[in-house]
Amino acid sequence: MKSDVEELMPRLLPLDCGAAACEDLNFGGTPRNPQEYLRQVQLEASMCPEVVVAQIDPKKLKKKQTVNASVSGCHAAPLGFSPSLRWQQQQVSSFSDVRQSITKNRKHWSSQTLDDNVQMPKLTDEEGWKRFCLGEKIYQGASSDLADQDADQEPALDYSKIGFPPFLSIVSRLNQSTVLMLLEILISWFEEREFVPQLGCWLYALLACLEKPLLPEAHSSIRQLARRCAQLRSTLDSQEDEKLPALNLLICLVAR
Repeated sequence: MKSDVEELMPRLLPLDCGAAACEDLNFGGTPRNPQEYLRQVQLEASMCPEVVVAQIDPKKLKKKQTVNASVSGCHAAPLGFSPSLRWQQQQVSSFSDVRQSITKNRKHWSSQTLDDNVQMPKLTDEEGWKRFCLGEKIYQGASSDLADQDADQEPALDYSKIGFPPFLSIVSRLNQSTVLMLLEILISWFEEREFVPQLGCWLYALLACLEKPLLPEAHSSIRQLARRCAQLRSTLDSQEDEKLPALNLLICLVAR
């Protein structure tokens, strides 16, 4: 007797699989022709139960379920350079609040009118995005301190020189493919250069804009970021280095 599903849904490959047609089927052997293969598949399907119940151990579901990105291969923090557990928990909590706020208000911020001087690069313009986020001075190799000094001397901020901050009105306009692409561009830039505050601001903002579940490409990129931060942290000479909190923060967010 046909099942309810078979009665309601037409067969894509109608084939007679009556008793006479299936007498000589050998499940242990290789089908000799297409018709025999289809008869064998149909007969196997008819012998399967219509309802299958999975055996799940409820105890395994009681544990807190989180999604962590593995940061294996990172340089271990020198003695005294690793933040406390309490500090890490506070940063993760704050970061979570930022993520929720961006998600909740994305539509509002993306509808805000940008200033005339904000000319966002085209999607494929990698060099343009580096200039946009970091500014001409950093992009061309000038130090961050020098860029800050020049900015202080100018009567008005020239974002083309010092880089546009990741304003909510800007990052809220980026779809997920653009967020991921920009992350990859900045992380690739960071692989060969030192850490600067402008870079840290953009990395934090882009991480906050990533939506879950993360794509495999996103997992790879943020692991690369954590490894680079850990490698740079291992070269610091003092716990008072101003780059240490920022590096620890990025490592913490990726790991947790």
